[in-house]
Amino acid sequence: MGVFQDTVITFLQPVKEFLDDESVSEILVNGPGEIFIERRGLLEKTQARFLDEQALQAAVRNIAQFVGRRIDEENPTLDARLPDGSRIHAVLPPCSRRGTTLSIRKFGTSVPTFVDLINRGTISKDAARFLDVGVFLAKNLIVSGGTGSGKTTFLNVLGSRIPKAQRLLIIEDASELKIQAEHVVFFETKAPDPMGKGAVTIRDLIRSALRLRPDRIVVGEVRGPEALDLITAMNTGHGGSMGTTHANTPYDALVRLETLSMMGDTNVPVMAIRRQIAAAIHLVVQIKRMDDGTRKITHISEVVADVDEQGRYKIVDIYKFIQRGKSADGKIVGELISTGNLPSFMEEIEVNRLPFPREKFTPPDWYVQLVANNKHAA
Repeated sequence: MGVFQDTVITFLQPVKEFLDDESVSEILVNGPGEIFIERRGLLEKTQARFLDEQALQAAVRNIAQFVGRRIDEENPTLDARLPDGSRIHAVLPPCSRRGTTLSIRKFGTSVPTFVDLINRGTISKDAARFLDVGVFLAKNLIVSGGTGSGKTTFLNVLGSRIPKAQRLLIIEDASELKIQAEHVVFFETKAPDPMGKGAVTIRDLIRSALRLRPDRIVVGEVRGPEALDLITAMNTGHGGSMGTTHANTPYDALVRLETLSMMGDTNVPVMAIRRQIAAAIHLVVQIKRMDDGTRKITHISEVVADVDEQGRYKIVDIYKFIQRGKSADGKIVGELISTGNLPSFMEEIEVNRLPFPREKFTPPDWYVQLVANNKHAA
């Protein structure tokens, strides 16, 4: 870290105060004269600036050199992980028209727990307990959400609830997960060398992981044809596996997995892929960054194990966030409530004597009335 700290002091001096500030989660540089930060989920424009474009490019090139990556006219983008776990992405001109664009996403030194997320209002106590039950019963989970919504943080929490005796293999493009487990192996992709050789993809690592006796596989972010390999692993004895993907709703998350699965060299019919996805994914957890900067779980949905006659996925919301207004200071007012739908594995919960009775899925009276009113209006 000493050499990197020298690099920070020398080349990233204009943003060093934000790197040191634990309340800042992301630093966004839009050319030398415009720097934004994200603090508590909200963007702020700062007065900081780099001396000129040459100074900003010097910072980016030195960081690239330090982490063993290359950024120049032939390779104008950089995606790398810094020694402290932060993730950096940069784009050089002329691809970035207003000057070099730089993003540094910071990661805290501590991993939050369900208790922390409950206290922040991200999830309710009952919903957290339900997901804890799902992880214990080895249900396959996908965490879905937009960029910066907190998918990685939430996956950290879920992964840390995996039973300690199980062997966990974590696969990422750039290592961000800090899952606390007794038996865990971390894998990270490898970029190609200047000759375009030696690349190791997430798909390569999933295939290797399947030969290393995993109990569960966690993919930090599913963004390519490796989706099909993960779905196949989930369907062939690696229950309790997890991943994240970019999508705005639980249904969209399944469609995205389907689309990614078809990006590779597979000749599997689309209906067969849909059936595999429906059989593999048990729960989709939707997380969203709200207008007030908070992150909230908006849906915990179960995927029925087959598609309907039209080939559409069948999804049942177990928990759903209902916004009931805004406070005077602009904060979102609402709650994550049970919809009244029992999970299909309710009997499995009871057989294993897990302390989560059917009564926990009873919706509040006001929600029952709301649903009844909507049906009457329709």
